[in-house]
Amino acid sequence: MILLNIFTERFNEGGPFIMSLILICFILALIFITKGFLNISEDPKTTKKMISLTIDVSLLGLVIGFLGAVLGLIEAFDTLEAVNNIDGMASGLKTSFLTTVFGAFTFIISRMGIVILRAMQKQE
Repeated sequence: MILLNIFTERFNEGGPFIMSLILICFILALIFITKGFLNISEDPKTTKKMISLTIDVSLLGLVIGFLGAVLGLIEAFDTLEAVNNIDGMASGLKTSFLTTVFGAFTFIISRMGIVILRAMQKQE
């Protein structure tokens, strides 16, 4: 329960819109990996397609995370420039790093699934 509260708090701090997009990429990656595992011995063609889709969606999640980081940095520097407010800068920097971490997490989990799927695939 505490872990869920921490995750929810960090999710909101990272910016709900960007974090939601990354979460969608993460869920899609898990779905594609699962479908790839379920079809690994029966339908190699589907498994290859799922690997390809997982690669695409994981990269998308990573790039969205970096986009959130850039937006957070812009927000931080705008705040600093406007009022020399250090608290606003800290908030923007935190947003930028949270989206980057979540995007990287999505990418890493997806890539791990791809590696395992490719290792389990039968050679043609």
